[in-house]
Amino acid sequence: MSEKVYLLILKVGIYTGLLSVFLVFKNLLFPFITSKQISFNILVEILFVLWVAFIVKFPSYRPKWSYISFALLAFVFALTISSIFGIDFNLSFWGDVERMLGVFHVLHFVIFYLIIITVLRDWNDWKIFFIASVSVAAVVSIMGLGQGVEAYSSIGNTAYVSAYLIFNIYFSFILFFKEKNTGLRWLYLLPLPLLLLEFKNADTTGAYVGLGLSIIVLFFLYGVLVKNKKIKFATLALFLFLAITSTLLLINKNSDFVTKNSLLQPISGIDFKKDTFQTRLISWRAAWKDFRTHPVFGTGFGNYAVIFDKYFDASFYNYTRSETYFDRAHNNVIDIASTSGIIGMVTYLSIFVAALYYLIVGYRKDYFDIHEFVLIVSLLVAYFVQNLAVFDSLVTYVGLMMILAFIYYLYEKGEAGIGERIEAKTGQVARRIIGKEELQNKEIYTLLFVGAISFIIMWQYNIQPFKMLAKTIEGQRAWASGNAQATIDIYKEALSYNTVLDRDSRTSLIRLFADPGAFNSFVPEQRLAVADFLIELAQINVDYNKSDSLNQMMLAQILDAASKVAGDDKQKAMNYSDRAMIAINDSIKASPGRAPVYYQKAQIELTRGEQDNAIATLLEAYKLNEIYFDSSCHLGKILLFAGKKDEGYTYIDKCIDLNGSQLLMPLGQIKSFVAHYTELGDKKRVIKLYEYLHAAEPNDTSIMIELAKQYANAGMTTEAIDMAKKVAEKNPSVQNYVNEFIDKLK
Repeated sequence: MSEKVYLLILKVGIYTGLLSVFLVFKNLLFPFITSKQISFNILVEILFVLWVAFIVKFPSYRPKWSYISFALLAFVFALTISSIFGIDFNLSFWGDVERMLGVFHVLHFVIFYLIIITVLRDWNDWKIFFIASVSVAAVVSIMGLGQGVEAYSSIGNTAYVSAYLIFNIYFSFILFFKEKNTGLRWLYLLPLPLLLLEFKNADTTGAYVGLGLSIIVLFFLYGVLVKNKKIKFATLALFLFLAITSTLLLINKNSDFVTKNSLLQPISGIDFKKDTFQTRLISWRAAWKDFRTHPVFGTGFGNYAVIFDKYFDASFYNYTRSETYFDRAHNNVIDIASTSGIIGMVTYLSIFVAALYYLIVGYRKDYFDIHEFVLIVSLLVAYFVQNLAVFDSLVTYVGLMMILAFIYYLYEKGEAGIGERIEAKTGQVARRIIGKEELQNKEIYTLLFVGAISFIIMWQYNIQPFKMLAKTIEGQRAWASGNAQATIDIYKEALSYNTVLDRDSRTSLIRLFADPGAFNSFVPEQRLAVADFLIELAQINVDYNKSDSLNQMMLAQILDAASKVAGDDKQKAMNYSDRAMIAINDSIKASPGRAPVYYQKAQIELTRGEQDNAIATLLEAYKLNEIYFDSSCHLGKILLFAGKKDEGYTYIDKCIDLNGSQLLMPLGQIKSFVAHYTELGDKKRVIKLYEYLHAAEPNDTSIMIELAKQYANAGMTTEAIDMAKKVAEKNPSVQNYVNEFIDKLK
């Protein structure tokens, strides 16, 4: 192929890569992630074949040696080494379906960068690239704004949306300042209102901090570097104003002036006492504790979940009852340092050191004008700071590769000493050097050899996983329709593809059968065969990493279920149960501070008839965090079941007081607790139980009537009247009785 054809295909290819942000295939597991990443991988693998053939045939286009390129490749190499020496190579290198951020995927982003720096050699190409990116971001913003409070648009996560928009906000300004046509340049700012509105709609605290700090840095740099004294004075004054004002607003973030002003409200969310920040602190402390034991290579890239589990602090439950499993540190630097060690952290930071080196040296040599220098530095600050509260994704990796490639382009253009007019002739010069455009032997061999390797990778590690993920969703649909046998058959077909990403598919099936009642969908003769199949799947997941607490617990759950399915076969039932005990003990060993694992162990012990052991296990869980109501509720119920009434109600009292009534299900049991506390004259706890009953059965007017009476007996007149009115709304025929009730209260 000719140089022009290669360049056209490769340019169109990298522009097309930006469209992956729109892909959400609902027939895939984790569609917001897998749809984009698999499609992006396939595109890059196709482009890679053509890129290698192109630089073989046209050597003048080969990327020049660069600290940025070296740092990126060193980073991938460091991650690979950490994967080899880590605890779970499969997760480190291939990633999982939920994130798709293994070394394999990072390598694709680096290849994307190499293709960009190879083919985008003049400003017109870069202008098209930036315009395409900003235009896509504008559409993403419109989609997000149309969702209202669900601002994740086609990206699926508001934190990712915010980071993605930061890149494109700065790309808009780069286009604005580099456009020489004064009338045209203002068009590049037209998408900004959309981007900023969606940025606010996404409402991500870390992104607010990152963008806000970058703006302060921007005015500081302009103030220091600009030559015009009046502009210097004005920008430095604005920098001081923003810095001082931001500080004062942060100090007074809870004042009415801040909280009632829609533009300033994000500042009130920047709170170090915030629950989400406290849980991150717990996470970061865990990372530091583990870093000291694996300082060089870490636990293996992407294996943060094991670190978090190992040092899980039960005080975590004081801040949230959900999202208790962290597979990322929610701080990119800490995550990389803890999972890939010093080598990973140093090589990661070297990327930014290299970028700043070229920016500073290039600015001094006039390779970068003041606008390019200030905007790029500010963008890197925004990206880096917001990543201190989150982690990378496809959209941020693509944005990072773009800006790093742009730095490379500007610096190399300056080193070559060519201007815009000479840039346009680059292709002509290259053609004169090569002299021939027909297919050459090296080119043919490269296309065949690299193409074959790329196709194998594409088929085995992208297309096959795509088919597996689609079958997984098909299996879940079969389960939702009530066809258990079809579910098993379809999952078997999904797993027959034997891909490196089967782990999440297996997990999704195992979870369907965690409740032994799920096996009732099969005839008795089939149940154990199904149980053995699921146990085999759970064991495969455990074999990846024996210290994975969650997978060990899931193995224990399915083994415990199998022990119940075994029925009259006592020997087989005990065998399953013994294996379940081993697995659950391994789960607790991997995460000794995680209370729910103890609940599962107690359940297994109850199945085995070891009631006293179950009580002791739940007491261990209770001692981890005495204000975590789950432990009180479980412990109270088992003590009552064991006939230890006084001790049991001590914990039931705590369960209700800590608002854990929902764990006292079923409803019949809660009603028995109502009778108990009514007999004791404990109005407060009776009301709490009735409030939960009302929440569980909102249309049951008999519960509403009783709750209204309880409010009245407790002197809670306003609440009693409100509840009585709701009764009348549900059943207008009792309006007279309601009026009489309200009159008596008044």
